[in-house]
Amino acid sequence: MKNLTIRLETEKDYRAVEELTREAFWNVYKPGADEHYFVHMMRSHPDFIPELAFVLEKDGEIIGNIMYTKAWLEDEQGERREILSFGPLCVSPKYQRTGLSRLLIEHSFEKAREMGYDVNINLGNPANYVGRGFVSCKKKNVSFMLDGNFPTALLVCELVPGALDGRKWMYIPSTAADCCEDTAAAAAFDAAFPAKEKAWMPSQEEFYIYSHSSVVR
Repeated sequence: MKNLTIRLETEKDYRAVEELTREAFWNVYKPGADEHYFVHMMRSHPDFIPELAFVLEKDGEIIGNIMYTKAWLEDEQGERREILSFGPLCVSPKYQRTGLSRLLIEHSFEKAREMGYDVNINLGNPANYVGRGFVSCKKKNVSFMLDGNFPTALLVCELVPGALDGRKWMYIPSTAADCCEDTAAAAAFDAAFPAKEKAWMPSQEEFYIYSHSSVVR
């Protein structure tokens, strides 16, 4: 695809990115979407990393974006290390399945390595990530509670091979997404956008299954 540019997000891009995020996630994980509200609130959260907020343009139009927050891993002795988690990762619906999300991931991973980060962890549909270097959290001994429960949707990517050494790690995500628990605020924010129909889609059940299942030993 020609005439593509990846650059850092600027303040003038905020509304376009929120509109893109809404379109990309509408009815995907639940009827409607709140990811655009998450994007709006994330930018003022202390865990947000503006140096890793990129937009993808085609002929001057924003058709994709990726954003990151800090996250952490903690071992059984309480040693903690700072890592990354990206999301939302968006591509305009008319350009999805064309490899553009891979461009955003690879570009941002390179910048993340330059900043000294060596691990990224995401909660998502494995089908969207395993082709981009992610593996089951079980293979890297990462879980939420150091209890041997390895969620199917918890996926790990070492930006630097061998960054994780086999120790048991507890994943501690940012609290940035907690804003979405305020459903009234999210709905009020969404009301400022053009009306769209909320509907059930098979992808919602698919993600429910992934997010409520585990990989057993």
